[in-house]
Amino acid sequence: MYEVEVKVRADHEPVREALATTEATHVGTVVQEDTYYGAPDRDFADTDEALRIRREGTDGTTAHLTYKGPLVDAESKTREEFETGVESGETMGNILERLGYDPVATVRKERERYAYGGYEVVLDAVDGLGEFVEVETEASASSLEAERSGAIEIVERLGLDPRTQLRTSYLELLLDSTGDGE
Repeated sequence: MYEVEVKVRADHEPVREALATTEATHVGTVVQEDTYYGAPDRDFADTDEALRIRREGTDGTTAHLTYKGPLVDAESKTREEFETGVESGETMGNILERLGYDPVATVRKERERYAYGGYEVVLDAVDGLGEFVEVETEASASSLEAERSGAIEIVERLGLDPRTQLRTSYLELLLDSTGDGE
């Protein structure tokens, strides 16, 4: 399965106003803390991959392990993605560390979610980075182009310019802003 994503830096209030004029449904707001790991056998920055544990909720009890493959196109932030729930983010982190995967950085954000036209629209307030809007959905290999076009269309309907999209992750942006990136 692939994750199709178009992400732009944007002030949230005008986007909320635009969403209010659509058929979008507010799904909820959560706090997410993503701990990213480096591999012992390759540099994920070089291979454009990511491995993370996401803890969600005020107490961080909901956790998922996610692998993201390299970007597959030049028009969006589309990549292969595998995700599964884990009973304990802390235990999963200990397992990864014992296997040689070291924590690289943690990205914390407040995520406001909307469902709109088969897509998820999220308004992210990322600690240390600011406000972003993502339009995303899942796709099969055969539906990538159609889903990407749909995401771009929604970005435009929200009054945003898809040509300003960021194809870098919050991790990369955070490491670049702190001087830890290469």
